Amino acid sequence: MQRWRGLEHLPGGWGRCVATIGVFDGVHRGHQVLIERAVELAERRDVPSVVVTFDPHPAEVVRPGSHPAQLTTLRRKAELVEELGVDVFCVLPFTAETSKMPGDEFVHEILVERLHVAAVVVGENFRFGHRAQGDVDLLTQLGNRFGFVAEGAKLLTSATNGEITFSSTYIRACVDAGDVVAAQAALGRPHRLEGIVVRGDGRGHELGFPTANLSTPRYTAVPADGVYACRFILLAGSGQRSLRAAVSVGTNPTFSGRERRVEAFVLDVDEDFYGQRVGLDFVARLRDMERFDSVDGLITQMHADVDNARRLLGD
Repeated sequence: MQRWRGLEHLPGGWGRCVATIGVFDGVHRGHQVLIERAVELAERRDVPSVVVTFDPHPAEVVRPGSHPAQLTTLRRKAELVEELGVDVFCVLPFTAETSKMPGDEFVHEILVERLHVAAVVVGENFRFGHRAQGDVDLLTQLGNRFGFVAEGAKLLTSATNGEITFSSTYIRACVDAGDVVAAQAALGRPHRLEGIVVRGDGRGHELGFPTANLSTPRYTAVPADGVYACRFILLAGSGQRSLRAAVSVGTNPTFSGRERRVEAFVLDVDEDFYGQRVGLDFVARLRDMERFDSVDGLITQMHADVDNARRLLGD
């Protein structure tokens, strides 16, 4: 899969393509339907499929300080899109000028003049252009004018509860509440935190549970305070290694902590992961964060957490 930052270096002789457009934070099951449809149409026409996304998040540019919690890093988003068979992952820098571009201008300059779209697949709630004035109807009208097909796909809803629409907003709410099982159902995979392992204060080692402390990027959607069963994924190198872990998210109230941390105790492995890029796939919530009256009480509970994590994660 090709990865583009902007359209300045479009390959020479670029022909037509099928594109789908959106922020695609999480690349959740609803996004997957759109992307798979774009790939299908592209294969039918024997042209490349292109996912067009934006960085930074448009909300942060339009309303500074309103950046939503981020479900996927840009790197992770590209990996997930590639798994769906996309040919090109195109990241458009979103600027104040971009936000002021009228919808018809965006379509003509980006989709028609630069990408030469034959078809565009979006969700039925897709909005574009200055003040989000453009919608699927306008996109369809512009397609008729400029010679491309616009397709607005219905949003994916839960098979068990038709009132729930799979969306990034819904998944963020699940993660924020610590409901990682519901988040997984909507994502189609566990919610993942990515980051670098940094030095902690060494307290876990003193208690017999040495932890890998994860430093995550700004805006990361971190689950609610509590203890979780996770897959600890070593991301460096050609092959990703998956280990089991019990993960604490919170401020360590037993020790009157104030700084919110993500600390992973990796099961059955005695290694130093300092400086490595890792992912934490959240599988299940074990319990709320608690303050214990004694260190012994905390240690007893930590043993129980490890046993529960091992049972839930299997081999």
